Amino acid sequence: MKRMAALMLVLLNVQLAVAQQALQSPAEFLGYELGEQFTTQNRILDYVKYVAAQAPNRVKLQEYGRTYENRPLMLAFVASDENLPRLEQIRENNLRQAQLVTGQVQGNQPAIAWLSYNVHGNESVSSESVMQVLYDLVNPSNAQSKQWLQNTVVILDPMVNPDGRERYVQWYQQASNRGGNASPYAWEHYEPWPGGRPNHYYFDLNRDWAWQTQVESQERLKVYNNWLPQVHADFHEMGVESPYYFSPAAKPFHESITPWQRQFQNTIGEYNRQYFDKNNWLYFTRESFDLFYPSYGDTWPTYNGAIGMTYEQGGSGRAGLAYKKQDGDTLTLHDRIAHHVAASKATIQATSEKADQLKQEFRKYYDSSLKNPEGNYKSFVIKSSSGSIGNLRMLTDYLGQQGIAYGYAGKSNSVKGYNYSNGKTESIKLAPEDVVISMYQPKSILVKVLFEPNASLEDSLTYDITSWSLPYAYGVQAYAVRGKVDMSQTKPATESTSITIEKPYAYLAPWHSLQDLKFTTKLMEKGVKVRMAERPFEIDGTKYEPGTVIITRTGNERMGGAFDSTVRSLAQQFNVQLGATTTGFVTSGADFGSGNVRSLKMPKVALMSGEGISPYGFGEVWHFFEQQINYPVTVLNTSYFSQVPLHEFDVLILPSGFYGNVLDEKTLEKVQDWVRSGGKLIALESAMSYLAGKKGFELKRKSDAEQDKEKGNGKEKDPYKNLRAYANRERAALDSEVQGSIFRIDLDKTHPLAFGYSDNYFALVRSSNAFEFLADGWNVGVLKKDNYTTGFVGKEAKDKLKDALIIGTQNMGRGEVVYLADNPLFRGFWQGGKLLFGNAVFVVGQ
Repeated sequence: MKRMAALMLVLLNVQLAVAQQALQSPAEFLGYELGEQFTTQNRILDYVKYVAAQAPNRVKLQEYGRTYENRPLMLAFVASDENLPRLEQIRENNLRQAQLVTGQVQGNQPAIAWLSYNVHGNESVSSESVMQVLYDLVNPSNAQSKQWLQNTVVILDPMVNPDGRERYVQWYQQASNRGGNASPYAWEHYEPWPGGRPNHYYFDLNRDWAWQTQVESQERLKVYNNWLPQVHADFHEMGVESPYYFSPAAKPFHESITPWQRQFQNTIGEYNRQYFDKNNWLYFTRESFDLFYPSYGDTWPTYNGAIGMTYEQGGSGRAGLAYKKQDGDTLTLHDRIAHHVAASKATIQATSEKADQLKQEFRKYYDSSLKNPEGNYKSFVIKSSSGSIGNLRMLTDYLGQQGIAYGYAGKSNSVKGYNYSNGKTESIKLAPEDVVISMYQPKSILVKVLFEPNASLEDSLTYDITSWSLPYAYGVQAYAVRGKVDMSQTKPATESTSITIEKPYAYLAPWHSLQDLKFTTKLMEKGVKVRMAERPFEIDGTKYEPGTVIITRTGNERMGGAFDSTVRSLAQQFNVQLGATTTGFVTSGADFGSGNVRSLKMPKVALMSGEGISPYGFGEVWHFFEQQINYPVTVLNTSYFSQVPLHEFDVLILPSGFYGNVLDEKTLEKVQDWVRSGGKLIALESAMSYLAGKKGFELKRKSDAEQDKEKGNGKEKDPYKNLRAYANRERAALDSEVQGSIFRIDLDKTHPLAFGYSDNYFALVRSSNAFEFLADGWNVGVLKKDNYTTGFVGKEAKDKLKDALIIGTQNMGRGEVVYLADNPLFRGFWQGGKLLFGNAVFVVGQ
C-alpha cells in the first residue's frame, strides 16, 4: 500500500508539473476574456514573452528597435520544432532565392508569411487579435497549426505603432463607461485631437513604408529586407459602419504587379471567404483599397516580390468596446477580434497550402528582375554637379536603405535619355561621377516603380497620390535611358577640396540642400556669426550663387582659435564642401561688407497645434525641426493661443488646418500687429485659404466665376453640366481633384525664398485651391499654363491651376507673410522642398 501511495504521489506531482507548464490562453494569462477591455502594450508584450518562454522550441523573439517614445518594437518568429533552430539558414536561403545572396539553398525551405498589426494606433483591435493568433499557432493541442508550420515560418509584428496605440488606449480607459457604452453619442466614441492613428510625430506609418522617414519604419524595414517574405498582410480598421474587407484589392493595380500576384489576391480572398461564410459574417472585396501608391503595407511588399494585402475591420477609433450601428446591430470588440483572427488564420493557411507555388513564383520574380527587367527604361542616370551634391548623397543613402544597387558612369561618354526636367529625349554627356541605377538587378521592379517618370494609372479612382518619382522628390537632374548603361561599382576619385589657407578672411559654403541648412543652423547654435549673399558674386576666379553662406573672421573674433576648428569640423560632419578666401573684395557682385550681404540670426520659432489643425500637417513641421535639422521649436496650442505673448517669437508657422475658431477677428488682428512689428508668419496649404481675402492680407482666391469666364470666353456655363448619373458620382468628383500630382513651379531665384534653386522647382501639388498672383507682394513660385508634369489631375482642376500663385511673400509693416500653397514637407519624403521651407524660416525677412 505504501508503494502504491508513493507511486500515486509521483504521478500526481507529474500531473501537477504538466499542468503548471500548460500554455495559458490570453484570457487565462490576462485575467479577462479578449474583448472585455483594451490591453496595454506592456501587457501584450508580456503575453508574447510568456508564450516564447513556454515554447522556446516554437517561438523566437527579436526586439528590432524603439519608438520615439522609447517603446520596444518586437517581432515573434513562429516555426516548427525542426525549423526554429535553423531560422538563420532559412533567412539566408530566402535571400539566395531572391539572388541577393550568392550560394545554393540548403535543406528544406519553408514559405514565409509576415503579419503586421496596428500600424494605425487607434485601429487597436489587431493587437488584441495577435495574442489569440500566437496562442493558436503555438498551442500543442492544435493539430492544424502544427501542420501549417511544417512548411511555413510565420513572423508576427504585434504592434507596429505602439506610441499611437497607447495614446488611444490610455484616453479610452479614462473616457469610457465601465464595460463600454454602445450609444454612438457617448464620449468614448469621440476621440480627441490628434487621435491615436499616427505615431509620435503624427505621421501615418502606413504611408511611410517606401519613404522610411520615421524611426519605426526605418528599423522595421531593416529586418524586412533581411527576410523578404512571400506573403505580407497588414491589419487595419475603417469606418465603424463598414463590415470587413479583404482581397482581392480594388483597381487601379500598378502595371508592374505580376499576373501571379494578381491571381493570388483572389486565392487569399477564397481562403478568407471560407472562414467568413462559415460564420455568416458580412464582408466586401474589390472596392476602395487599391494597389498603386508604393508606400503602403500592401504595395511596398508587393513591389518587393511578396503577395501584399490589406485587411480592414469596421471600427477604428469610434468603436470602443461596443458601438450601436445605424442598422441596429451592436459591433463589439469581441466581434472585431474574431474577424481579424479568422483573416490571420486564412492567410497562414493559404501560405502553407500554396507554399510550393509561392516559393516558385518568388524565385521567378527575382530571376526575371535580374535577367529580363520590365519597362521601357533599363537605366537611370543621376547627374552629379556642385549644386546637387547634398541631394544626391541623400538619394544614394536612400537607395542603400532600400537594398537597391547603383554604380557610377566611370568614364565620359554620351547616351540618349528622357530628361525629367523638360520631358524631352536628348543626348546626355556622362561624367565619371554620375550615378547609374541599372534595372538589371533583383530589385528592378522597385526601381521602376520609384523612378518611372510617369506611373501608368489604369483607373483614376485611386486612394492616394498618383506621382512620386524620386528625381523630382530629391530635386536632382536625372535621365531615364532605354538601354543598359555601363557602370563601375567604384566611385571615381575626386580632386581634393581641402582648404590650404590656414586662417582665411572668410569661409564660403554652398546653399543647395538640407545638409547645407543643417550646417548653417549648427554654426549659429555654436555662436558663429554667419552671413548670406543676396546676389551672385565672383572671387578668386570662382563664381558663387545667391544664398552662398559667408563666414567671416570679422565678427567672430571672440571665438579665438576655436573659430577655424568649429567651422571646419562642422563642415566635415555635414559633408559640406567649404571654400575659403583671403579677401572680402570680389571681382564682381557685392563685397562682403555690402548691405547686399545680410547677417543671419537664430530665429525663435513657434508652431501652431491643437484642435482645428491637421495632425499630419503639424507633425511634418514638428518632425522637420526636431529630427531633421535638430533646431528648437516651441509648440503652441490653439486652446490658449490668444493669450500667447507673440513678441517672444520671431516666426509663427501655421500648418494646414481650419482656423475659423482659432484666429477670430480679434486674434487675427493681434497676429497682424505682431507681423507689422517685425514678425514673420508662414502659412501652409489650407492656412492660406483662411487668410485669403482677410483684411490686410494681399492673398486672394481665383474665384469660380472668373474661372468659368476664362474657360467659356465670357459665355455662360454649360446648363447641362450638372445632369449626371448618381452611380458616377465618385468619378465626376475627380474632375476637380488633384491626386498628388507633380507640377513644375517657375521660380524667381533672385528672391531669398528661392535661394539654392534654379529657375524651377518640382512640387507635389495635392489641392486645386488656386490663388491669384499677388498685386503687392512677391510671386516667388507660380504655376503657368504648361507646368503640369505627371500624375492625375482632373480637367477642371488643371484649368484652375493655370497661372496660379504657389509660393509668395508679402511685406506687412516691418514683418513678412510667407505663403506656401504646396507643403514642401509633405510626409517627410519630398527632399527637394526642404531647403525651400528652410529659406522661409531662416532667410526670408532677415
